[in-house]
Amino acid sequence: MNHVVNQPGSPCRIHEVFQPWTASYPDKLALADGERRLSYAELGAAVEQTAERLRNAGVRAGDRVLLVAENCVALAVCILAVSRLQAWSATVNARLSAREIDNFLSHSGARLALYFSAVSPQAKAHGEQRGARAEEWPAIGGLMVGPRNESAVPEPLEDDGAKQVAAMVYTSGTTGAPKAVMLTHANLLFIGANNCRMRKLVPADVIYGVLPLSHVYGLSALLVAALLGGASLYLVARYQPEALAHALANDGITVMHGAPAMYAKLLEWSESSGTPLRAPALRVAQSGGAPLTMPLKQAFEKAFGLILQNGYGMTEASPSICQTRLEAPRSDCSVGQVIPGVEIRLNGAEESDEGVGELWVRGPNVMKGYYRAPELTAETVTPDGWLRTGDLARVQEDGAIAIVGRSKELIIRSGFNVYPIEVEQVLNAYPDVVQSAVVGRTVEGNEEVVAFVERAQGSDIELESLYAHLKANLSPYKVPSEVVVLDQLPAAATGKILKKELQQRAQRGHA
Repeated sequence: MNHVVNQPGSPCRIHEVFQPWTASYPDKLALADGERRLSYAELGAAVEQTAERLRNAGVRAGDRVLLVAENCVALAVCILAVSRLQAWSATVNARLSAREIDNFLSHSGARLALYFSAVSPQAKAHGEQRGARAEEWPAIGGLMVGPRNESAVPEPLEDDGAKQVAAMVYTSGTTGAPKAVMLTHANLLFIGANNCRMRKLVPADVIYGVLPLSHVYGLSALLVAALLGGASLYLVARYQPEALAHALANDGITVMHGAPAMYAKLLEWSESSGTPLRAPALRVAQSGGAPLTMPLKQAFEKAFGLILQNGYGMTEASPSICQTRLEAPRSDCSVGQVIPGVEIRLNGAEESDEGVGELWVRGPNVMKGYYRAPELTAETVTPDGWLRTGDLARVQEDGAIAIVGRSKELIIRSGFNVYPIEVEQVLNAYPDVVQSAVVGRTVEGNEEVVAFVERAQGSDIELESLYAHLKANLSPYKVPSEVVVLDQLPAAATGKILKKELQQRAQRGHA
């Protein structure tokens, strides 16, 4: 099932998606950020020049290239240029901690790391810490190039785009160790084409690209889809409600993708600043990456006079699994029907009175596997290609899917995955912390991370110092919104922490 049949002339690799437009619309804007703009013709030249610089730096087919960055034109060009060399890109957010960057460098066995210092002070700091040298590259400008890893071993090449890895997307494993999802060219092209078709992308579209290219949503449903449709993608490094409001009002934005928290903060900014929201060109607003709530959906639709579309996916599915349809507006918060070409089943639903089961997925969107983790891959994907999502769902009468919960402990904060064990490991490394438990707390349009820590007897934990420790060892979205110090965590007779009890306490707001 994990195979895409390419039509004659259709792209087989992600760096080929924009090539038809270089002939038919050479002067059309392809990519832009606050500093740089590339037409489709210029994009083609930029990818070739950047591929040549990467080749000269020692990148070979099958190598992994770590891109430490925030959204910018240079990053998008490098992702395509790495594909051009038949290497694998692994983009990671520059705002991650030094510890996390070190883990990714080690785990990936990257031949080279690029630090996009021109747009990110954090990327510059990471580069300086690792002996990277500043360079000026044609078409994309300044960046820092890390030392070449002479011990890197290239991965074997595959002719089939359904087997050849295009990119690795890092997501924290439940063990806290790095977990790299291997996505093939066919995976990303399938989801790009799906988004292009489902959201009816055309060259006249201007897409607001604030979702990180380091996450698969930004990589496939924004970058690949935009270039496949001949649209213009405006890349934004960091989300700011005021900047989004200005862009929607003045920059001709026609398509917007965002996590529910982004829309919630936009509405909050409008109310607090007394600034009405305007989006005269907007025709598609898409929510994804976290559960959408009814009050947020209704508030958005009242403000803009436009349906807020919804969807559901996961990194291992590249990411789309379900999407609402433009032609069938929904008044509920369902994630819509399964996307065309993908199968689903609800494992265990026959044993549930409500028809709830674990959602399993099979199709061309399912990952190749986790890099260097065959046992974990086998646990997640069955021998006949079914991806176990760990999410609980039921099918509504009209065939739409309702996600009713998660069987895993995953917390989704502003569209980013937070696994409690990783935060707990950092907490437990702090002096006088005996043990800890991290849970999610649902708030309007988002989830928060709440930590409970058990202090050593007779000790006094200084929260300011503990937060400094957390910020030094975790990326910002993983740092708990609240830390509660207890004399003892609730536990069963076996010593197992009663997380359900803590979750209820956090949700009541009396943590």
